[in-house]
Amino acid sequence: MRNHGEASAVPLRPLTTGELLDAAVVVLRTRTGRLIQLGAVVALGEQAVLFPLRRLADVDSSFLPATGRLGIFGVLAVVGFATEAFAIGLLGGVAARLAPRVLLGPGTPPRPARTPSVVAVAALAGVVCGASAWLFLVLPVPLQSIGLFLALVGTYLFWPFAYGLVGLAAPVVVVDRRGPAGALLRSVRLAGRNGMRAAWIRVLGYLVWLLVRLGLGLATVALVELFFSSPSATVDNLIMGAAWLVVNALAYPVLGCLDVALHLEARMRTEGLDIALRRSVRRGVTPEAVLAVPGPASSGLRSAGSEATRATREDDALLAPGPARAERAQRHTVPGSGRGGA
Repeated sequence: MRNHGEASAVPLRPLTTGELLDAAVVVLRTRTGRLIQLGAVVALGEQAVLFPLRRLADVDSSFLPATGRLGIFGVLAVVGFATEAFAIGLLGGVAARLAPRVLLGPGTPPRPARTPSVVAVAALAGVVCGASAWLFLVLPVPLQSIGLFLALVGTYLFWPFAYGLVGLAAPVVVVDRRGPAGALLRSVRLAGRNGMRAAWIRVLGYLVWLLVRLGLGLATVALVELFFSSPSATVDNLIMGAAWLVVNALAYPVLGCLDVALHLEARMRTEGLDIALRRSVRRGVTPEAVLAVPGPASSGLRSAGSEATRATREDDALLAPGPARAERAQRHTVPGSGRGGA
């Protein structure tokens, strides 16, 4: 039998922070073309939503609104946080189909798509992240510039918890086969374990790519302005939208793939997924039974899951010292052979 552990793109063991960030790119490479194409479509849809709001706020190349437009600028900020989380969640759900392949090799069948549930849970994640920016709706108008600054500071105190804790929900829908509400709760539990390790690494990955996006976006705008003099704020908004579209078409798929890597690693670190997968391959049990977490959406896999659990317990009994091991060996003694279990 082929050794799935050696063929896997992501090691079957808990990973370090650096390995997790690298694993996001590894997952992306399994379906680079499709994920980037979908990232471009999602980024285009996001810019179609944000462009009218930028225009109403009269945002120019300085990324600041015109005088008297702080109210609509606050709406733009909230919607921006929401659409960004929705886009990353959607792409994370698509990339999660590749989880069996990145863990067990390219010959392993992908997970079912479950598109409606992925869209629903990505929308829920978007609402949660958008709600974390609520200060933009309250402070800028009465306090003006000071309010805008306080809203920015306050949001970046609330937002990391929202973004970090709900980010594994889309992979949970596809890999663990949970419904949207159950996936959101399981995401919070998984990301909150070990001192919110997965949540903080997700935020770290976002910040790393935020620097990349800002650098590329600002460089693109500066390059365009070097050869082209913008006649109006509308043209500024079009240039900014095009620059962010190009940058996010790559960034969103990578961040979605990071969610997949974080979800799988969290299960390996806290639930022993790597051990269960190795044993399922050795025992000839389908990986479906191990990847799916028992719940309403995976009831059809419970019998296979019981088989995998039973196989694991049998292996543990064989390896255990003392009476348990002797009893297990005695049960497997061939009748009439005269050999006792020791």
